[in-house]
Amino acid sequence: MALILHDVTFEMVPTEVRLLTAMTPAGFPSPAQDDMEEPIDLASWLIDHPAASYVMRVSGHSMVGAGVADGDMVVVSRAVEARSGDIVVALVHGDRTMKRLRRRGDRMWLVPEAEGLPAIIVDEDVEIWGVVVALARRYRT
Repeated sequence: MALILHDVTFEMVPTEVRLLTAMTPAGFPSPAQDDMEEPIDLASWLIDHPAASYVMRVSGHSMVGAGVADGDMVVVSRAVEARSGDIVVALVHGDRTMKRLRRRGDRMWLVPEAEGLPAIIVDEDVEIWGVVVALARRYRT
């Protein structure tokens, strides 16, 4: 399956990995278990609407307070309606940015989650490209 977004074609390539059924506590260690489920396709697990979604790499540090770091990959869905509190990808005066959408009455802002950066008032020169619905990060290369 291919996705075309703003004249760029993206190929959807399923990749399966094995899924461990046991939950892994992030606190105290627990006894190891050998329970394995059937393989899981990470793309289908992360992407609910493949025809209306794309994956993009994050550049910059304006969303570190939300746990989104430079170099992370995010899944962006155009099938999800943006609500106040969502992290969105927007086109602002021709430049792409990722910020948290905030609404108060009829006013909307794109708010960074890093100190010292200003919020952007959403006006007619701002287009919401989609809602960030998933994040992927590599710890080792």
